[in-house]
Amino acid sequence: MPSEIERKFLVKNLDFLDASTGCLQIKQGYLCSAPERTVRIRIQDLLAFMTIKGISDASGVSRYEWEKKLKMAEALELFALCEPGSIEKQRILVPVGKHCYEVDMFLGANAGLILAEIELTHRDEKFEKPQWLGEEVTGDHRYYNSYLAKHPYSSW
Repeated sequence: MPSEIERKFLVKNLDFLDASTGCLQIKQGYLCSAPERTVRIRIQDLLAFMTIKGISDASGVSRYEWEKKLKMAEALELFALCEPGSIEKQRILVPVGKHCYEVDMFLGANAGLILAEIELTHRDEKFEKPQWLGEEVTGDHRYYNSYLAKHPYSSW
């Protein structure tokens, strides 16, 4: 079964911007945001995807993930069926060592929240932690996008 292994961190400052190599505009909504399974529609610049994620393991590091590219028209139709609340963010790509951090700068009701994720090939993989990384929030459900869509950061 396909799975993602990732760690998630708060970001302390904007020092990562100097090393960034790209920026994506992302909007996503949820057809289902149940903790056992989330079904997400994402529009990322000119691309669109449907992603299904299973429940995380006890540590929050790993979970099932399946993704399919959609035609933009399909994504827009499905977006209209999504639950109330959506996520808008800029994703900044920041290479560090042999990995690339995805730093999400949230917009709208989640403005002010900046999270960095790193995808790993196995749960014990070593990776560099740059100075701009803050507290690790892997497994903290409050920082899942599906949670933020319903409980925006501005309301905490």
